[in-house]
Amino acid sequence: MITKETIIREVLEINPDLAPILLEAGMHCLGCPAASAESLEEACAVHGIDVDELVNKLNEANK
Repeated sequence: MITKETIIREVLEINPDLAPILLEAGMHCLGCPAASAESLEEACAVHGIDVDELVNKLNEANK
């Protein structure tokens, strides 16, 4: 299960097909160094994204 604390890189390791959801949300930094260290919560704070909504979308798509 993906949580707020999940690192962006880990989301993509869980399921690479989730990348479009992250891109659609405004996270165009999937290949940048921050993606290997930043949690979804941290990235959402930087990008002004509702983390709970994003986590829900990711988990729904990952079923």
